[in-house]
Amino acid sequence: MDVQHNHKNQQEGDIESSEWTDGMVTMLEKQESGLKEPLLLRRRTLNTTSQIAIVGSNVCPIESLDYDVKKCRYYEAFIAYAGCNLVLATAAAAICAYIAPAAAGSGIPEVKAYLNGVDAHSILAPSTLFVKIFGSIFGVSAGFVLGKEGPMVHTGACIASILGQGGSRKYHLTWTWLRYFKNDRDRRDLITCGAAAGVAAAFRAPVGGVLFALEEAASWWRSALLWRTFFTTAIVAVVLKAFIGFCRSGNCGLFGKGGLIMFDLSSTPTTYSSLDLIAVVVLGAMGGIFGSLFNFLLDKILRTYSIINERGAPFKIMLTMAVSLLTSCCSYGLPWLARCTPCPTGIKEECPTIGRSGNFKNFQCPPGHYNGLASLFLNTNDDAIRNLFSGGTEGEFHIATLFVFFVVVYCLALVTYGVAVPSGLFIPVILSGASYGRLVRRFLGSVTDLDAGLFALLGAASFLGGSMRMTVSVCVILLELTNDLYMLPLVMLVLLISKTVADSFNKGVYDQIVKMKGLPYMEAHAEPYMRNLVAGDVVSGPLVTFSGIEKVGNIMHALKLTGHNGFPVVDEPPLTEAPELCGLVLRTHLLVLLKGKHFSKDRVRTREQILKRFGAFDFAKAGSGKGLKLEDLEIGEEEMEMYVDLHPITNTSPYTVVETISLAKAAVLFRELGLRHLCVVPKAPWRPPIVGILTRHDFMPEHILSLYPHLSSHK
Repeated sequence: MDVQHNHKNQQEGDIESSEWTDGMVTMLEKQESGLKEPLLLRRRTLNTTSQIAIVGSNVCPIESLDYDVKKCRYYEAFIAYAGCNLVLATAAAAICAYIAPAAAGSGIPEVKAYLNGVDAHSILAPSTLFVKIFGSIFGVSAGFVLGKEGPMVHTGACIASILGQGGSRKYHLTWTWLRYFKNDRDRRDLITCGAAAGVAAAFRAPVGGVLFALEEAASWWRSALLWRTFFTTAIVAVVLKAFIGFCRSGNCGLFGKGGLIMFDLSSTPTTYSSLDLIAVVVLGAMGGIFGSLFNFLLDKILRTYSIINERGAPFKIMLTMAVSLLTSCCSYGLPWLARCTPCPTGIKEECPTIGRSGNFKNFQCPPGHYNGLASLFLNTNDDAIRNLFSGGTEGEFHIATLFVFFVVVYCLALVTYGVAVPSGLFIPVILSGASYGRLVRRFLGSVTDLDAGLFALLGAASFLGGSMRMTVSVCVILLELTNDLYMLPLVMLVLLISKTVADSFNKGVYDQIVKMKGLPYMEAHAEPYMRNLVAGDVVSGPLVTFSGIEKVGNIMHALKLTGHNGFPVVDEPPLTEAPELCGLVLRTHLLVLLKGKHFSKDRVRTREQILKRFGAFDFAKAGSGKGLKLEDLEIGEEEMEMYVDLHPITNTSPYTVVETISLAKAAVLFRELGLRHLCVVPKAPWRPPIVGILTRHDFMPEHILSLYPHLSSHK
C-alpha cells in the first residue's frame, strides 16, 4: 500500500530532510508500517483525516480520550511552558526590585501626582525608564494578565523628563539646547506631552492621547498645551504607522505581526432600538458595580502586598514568581476543561489557526474544531481582544467559556497588579469587560439585535468607566480602536452610567493608588469643611525668615535645622523705614549662591557683582540627582561671619493671600496656579509683614483634621 511504501522510503533514507515538517500528522499502526515509532510526514505526502498531538518525540491522537498522558509528556510541556514564564517573570522582578522599584505598576498614578506638583525625581529617573521598558517586555512575554499601556505612559513621561533636564550627565547624554526647558512649567508641559504620546503609541489613538492627558494626567491646562500635545501625538501616529508598515512587510521577522490592538467594527450593523438601550443601561450598571468592586479588592490586595514588599527585594521576587506560577497553571490547565467547538462556516480566517497567532486555537480538539478557552488564554492579549470584539460570531464562545475567562482574568488582574513588574490595567479591564459584554448578549439574545462584538465593546467601555472613571478619553480611544463612529452615542451612555454608579461606592483606581502611596495629591475641588476655616488657621510654624542682606552663618544654620524649600525675605531698617516683605527665596537658589561664595564683610548691597558672577541658567531647575546639597558646601569659620545679598535671587512678586481668606478658596487658587508656596500676609498693617507660608502639606486633610478633629464629622 502507499502508506507502507512511503515508510519504506523513509527507512531507506530516500526522502530528503525537506519533506519533514510539523503540523498535521498521522498515527500509523505498527502492523501497517512495521515501524517501532510513529513518523512525522508532510500533509502532501499522506492523505489522512486523523490529527494528533505531538509533545516531545511522542505522538498521540487528539480525537481519542484514552491516550497515555505520560507517553504524550504533557507534564513536561507544562514544565517547559511554566518555566519560560517563570524565568521571564523573575528577570522582570529582579531588575525592578534591585534597580528601580519606582518602575513597578503602571506608573500613571505617579505621573499624575508629578503633574499635580509632587516632585519626586525617582519617578522619572533614567534608571526607571530603563526598567520600565525592559520590565514591560519581560512581564508581557511572561504571560501575566497585564497591559503595556500604563507603562508606555510612564515611559513617555520619563523620556520627556530626561529631555527637559537636558539629558543625563551620569550616562554622558546631554544637550545644551534643551536647557531652555529647565523650569517647572515647561517641564510639566513636556511631561504631559510625553504621557499623551504614550497613550497614542499604545492604542494608535492620537486624539485619545490628547484627551487622556487633559482628563486624567494634567492638573493645569491651557490652550498652548493643547496644541503641543496634539502635535506630539500626531508625530507619534505618523512614525508608528511607518514602522508598522515597514515591519509587516516582513522586514522585522516576527516583530510587527499582531500587537497594537486594532479592530474594525464599522462594517457591523449598528441600528438599535429602545430595547437595545435597556440592554446598554444594564451593561453600564454592571460595569459600575464590577468596577467599584475591582477597585475595592485591588486596594485591599495592594495593602497586603505592601507588607510583603517592605521586607525586601527577595520577597518581591518570590511574590512575583508565585503569581507567575498561578497564571501559568490557569492558562495551561483551564483549556483542558473546555469542550471543542466546530469551526464556523463562511469565515475568512483559517480555522483552526495554524501558527502562533490567530482566533481559533485547535489545542487538543479534532480536525475542524477549536478550543474557545485556548483561543483566549493561549493568545496574545491583542488577539484575545480581537476575538471578543469580532462581529458576526454569536456562538463563537460558549457561555461557560466566557464566564470562566471573565472570572479568571478578573482575579488574575487583581493579584498581578501589585507585584514588582511594570504592569498596566487597561488590557485586563478591556478583556474582562468584553467577556461579560458577550455574556450579557447571550442572556439578552431575545431582547436585543445588537451584534455580540458590539456588546463586547460596550462591556469593555462599561468596565473602563467603572474602574478608571474616565469618560471622554476612553470613549475616543475605543472609537479609534474600532473605527465605529455609529457606536458613539451608546459608548457615551454606557460610560456615563458606569461612572455614575461606581462613584457612589468609591474613587477611581488611580486616585486610590495615589492615596494609598501617600502622595500629597490635591483634588480639583476643596473639601466642604475647608469653608469653615481661613488660611491663618492652618499655617504651620515656626516661620523662618531672612533679611535682604543676611549673615552667611544664619543661612547655613537655618538650612541645617529645617527642611523648608522656601523662605520669606523681609527687609528691615536701615534698608527700609519699616519691615516689609521683599519676596521669597528658594532653598536651591540659596545653595547655588552660597556655593559661589560672593560674600562681603559689610552689610551692603552687592546686586551688580552677583548678577555679573551668575547667569540665569545657573539657577535653572536641576535634573534628577544633579542639584546641590548642603553637604557639598565648604564654608569656613571666617566666611560664616560675612554677609550675602539675597535680593538678586529673590522672587519679588510671590503669590500672597490675606490671612482671613477662606481656606477652600486658597486651596483652589493654590492648585489652579500650580504653586508650591503661598505667602499669608496679615490683615492689620501694624503686625509683622508675613504670617506664614502655605504649602501643599497644609492643604492635606490629614494635617487639617489633626488640628481640628471635630471637623471629621463634616467630612
